Amino acid sequence: MQNLTLTWQSAGGAAAGLYAGAYVASRVRKPSLSALLREAGTLLALFALWQLVGHLSVMSADHALDRASWIHHTEQVIGLPDEASWQAAVTPYPVLVRLANYYYAVMHFAVMLGVLLWVFLRHRERYAWVRNTVVITTAVCLLVQFIPVAPPRMLPESGFVDVAAEYGQSVYGGAVGGVVVADQLSAMPSVHVAWCVLAAVAVVRVSRSSLRWVVVLHPVATVAVVVVTANHFWADGIVAVAILLFAYGVLALAARRRGRASVETETRPRSGAEERLEQVG
Repeated sequence: MQNLTLTWQSAGGAAAGLYAGAYVASRVRKPSLSALLREAGTLLALFALWQLVGHLSVMSADHALDRASWIHHTEQVIGLPDEASWQAAVTPYPVLVRLANYYYAVMHFAVMLGVLLWVFLRHRERYAWVRNTVVITTAVCLLVQFIPVAPPRMLPESGFVDVAAEYGQSVYGGAVGGVVVADQLSAMPSVHVAWCVLAAVAVVRVSRSSLRWVVVLHPVATVAVVVVTANHFWADGIVAVAILLFAYGVLALAARRRGRASVETETRPRSGAEERLEQVG
């Protein structure tokens, strides 16, 4: 399933092409097309950064497995369910395992892209809020991911199995000479969880349809999938949701400040020059 993903070079090149197309569209006075291409380029640029961060780190990757083991142990100490037992309950059913691997590989990006496109085309006035949430959330997740943390599937001694590799559905490259590829050590936090919750909140907040609550099934399915495929711990998802809440807080604070500035501008006394200009107009 490697062909279902883009490398950071491919995503970055596609983003540059979309930005170039947006510039050309703006020059020929096609503002709607320009805006659509620009926003698509921004999404691909974020994806490229996400892929690139997997190859970089501010700390040695040598202790990525130790950090994963510490997370697993801490979860058990505080009483969270053991992810290995959840995975063990599903592995006897190959169809469910294959579906989980496929959902993990495809739906993460496809649903976010679909939600952004829908908001852009149908609810343009709310698009900036959704897009800015994606940008802030993803940027903070990428900063945290500079500290390498291995996913559960790399801890076979704790009972985890790399089911994607077993079924030939892994979206990650294999080890080279026994060395784990670096982009597999970005498990904390889970961008999959952050994006699925973000997409669901966006649809519920923006849509007025009574069917909008169906989208809640997406984060429920995603959380189950990332656990049973042993790609993330519960903690990875918890930290991701905390980052998403931080992004909402930042945007709410910014909106409050803009509102306050707007009120102050409308209520401040006008100068004599401004009054004369109004009379002339």
